[in-house]
Amino acid sequence: MLIIGELINTSRKAVKPAVESRDVAFIQELAKKQVEAGAHYVDVNCGTMVHDEVETMEWLVNTIQEVVSAPLCIDTPRTEAMEAGLAAVKNGQPMVNSITAEKERYDTVLPLVLKYKAKVVALCMDDTGVPTSAEQRIAIVRKLVGDLTAAGVPEDDIYLDPLVTPVSTGDNCGNDVLDTVRFIRKEYPRVHAACGLSNVSYGLPNRKILNQAFMIQTMEAGMDAYILDPLDKAMMGFVYASQALLGQDTFCMQYLTVHRNGLYE
Repeated sequence: MLIIGELINTSRKAVKPAVESRDVAFIQELAKKQVEAGAHYVDVNCGTMVHDEVETMEWLVNTIQEVVSAPLCIDTPRTEAMEAGLAAVKNGQPMVNSITAEKERYDTVLPLVLKYKAKVVALCMDDTGVPTSAEQRIAIVRKLVGDLTAAGVPEDDIYLDPLVTPVSTGDNCGNDVLDTVRFIRKEYPRVHAACGLSNVSYGLPNRKILNQAFMIQTMEAGMDAYILDPLDKAMMGFVYASQALLGQDTFCMQYLTVHRNGLYE
């Protein structure tokens, strides 16, 4: 199970002013807390810094790496900022978030994935837009896996994101994601499945309950990576408990360790 800590994102109210003022202590503390809470990767997103995203991305990467050795996930729609972040990475294998099957996006991001030998989050979206069924998602999965592996990206470095959409907009939105993950796990056992969970509950009350329940359902279907807030102890508790119950935690050792360390509720 791979956890990508999502908190260093300038779309968050507390983070943007800290980045704008170059508050090193704030950013470094947020990075350390996520890693200590169980994040394997730290996501770095400064996409709202439209006038100086390239410089900001480089500053963030360097600042974070001064205090944590965990690898980074470079998260941006702008390829110049993506390359600046990847070039500054020193710790471990970086991750790119994200590539799609859209021709322009694919053609601009793939060279960076190959150049920096990065893991890559691949969104199940193409030039026709966001898929509206499991069948459409599966067709895009086949294309992305085929194209990426043919280009030289190892299957183990591919993290397919089936695109979680709000269940408030359609009764099958949850099932479409689950069916896609099951297909990935059956047809491409070495390829990973990753997602953010919060979209599933958009527009509904008590969103955390829906997010937690969907995490359990997707993990049972075969999801093995999440972009989430590792400081959310309730969510992390469900992550560790689900791994133990699904036989993914030998003798429940991880569950017991994090319990002793007080890392979940």
